[in-house]
Amino acid sequence: MSLDAAIRVTRGDLRLDLDLDVAPGEVLALLGPNGAGKTTALEVVAGLVALEAGHVRVAGRLWDVPAEHVYLRPEHRSAAVVFQEYLLFPHLSALENVAFGLRARGVGARAARRRAGEWLGRVGLAGVAREKPARLSGGQAQRVALARALATEPDVLLLDEPLAAMDAATRAVVRSDLRRHLDGYRGGTVLVTHDAVDAMVLADRLVVLEAGRVVQTGRPADVARAPRTEYVARLVGLNLYRGTATGRDVVVDGGGHLTVAQPHAGDVLVAFPPAAVALHRYRPEGSPRNVWPGRVAGLEQHGDVMRVRLDAEPPVLADVTTAAVADLGLHLGQDVWASLKATEAHAYLA
Repeated sequence: MSLDAAIRVTRGDLRLDLDLDVAPGEVLALLGPNGAGKTTALEVVAGLVALEAGHVRVAGRLWDVPAEHVYLRPEHRSAAVVFQEYLLFPHLSALENVAFGLRARGVGARAARRRAGEWLGRVGLAGVAREKPARLSGGQAQRVALARALATEPDVLLLDEPLAAMDAATRAVVRSDLRRHLDGYRGGTVLVTHDAVDAMVLADRLVVLEAGRVVQTGRPADVARAPRTEYVARLVGLNLYRGTATGRDVVVDGGGHLTVAQPHAGDVLVAFPPAAVALHRYRPEGSPRNVWPGRVAGLEQHGDVMRVRLDAEPPVLADVTTAAVADLGLHLGQDVWASLKATEAHAYLA
């Protein structure tokens, strides 16, 4: 493993209890709400926060083992960090910023500048080598920070919300560029993000943290298909319910019931996308197996559609076109009917 860590640390009200293993060339994304412990985990690996118990081992070398009084200082760890703010030195050119990491590890000035120039070329920034950070765009600054990190050939790359400061258009371009560079990196990468698209595009595996504990882990497609908590369901844009199944009928915790595609028995989770829900002024006739009344409790633009939140049993999110909003005359407090085909409701063991 590039990274093998058992992280046990307390910060304020947070008790972080996290095991991490990242293989060479693998990108692992840590997701979770604010205060879940994601950035703390990166800081532990980087040596900025000391462990209370557990260990950090990278490329077979122990960096932190409190029980054995082992602690390797941050500057001696073969780890590189790219922060959300990039933290480029404002008085140095792009070239000198990239060379700084190499110089800090003992590379001579001429060799450091030569390698820095090579890395700027790799990230498509050879033409701005002499520019100061103030003259760089957000996307260019992120590439400089990434080049500075990768130029040192670290065993572990730590990315803390590296795309968060960018606008949507720049983010999409840089995300694709970052994926390409990570594909060529031979060490292990840990990515902290709140963004589902970043996680799905960049990561090989996801670990979801809530309140310092792992609540779900797996490949991005598997986590998106079968979320296990409300946070994950919101992240990937699904309605999620817990309930008790008898055959294809599920009694939902908190009220209501749903008919699902496949029979189950016992405690289950049921998930389906808001786009699968249709809204009607009156109770619909026909094939949908799931039909229930509700009241419009929220309306908001969501991409190219309107997301409607219904107060119902069970409560539900529905995505409808703006034309459908006009046709239905949807407004807050309006009584409507929701319908869902059983084939759209995916049930799995809780």
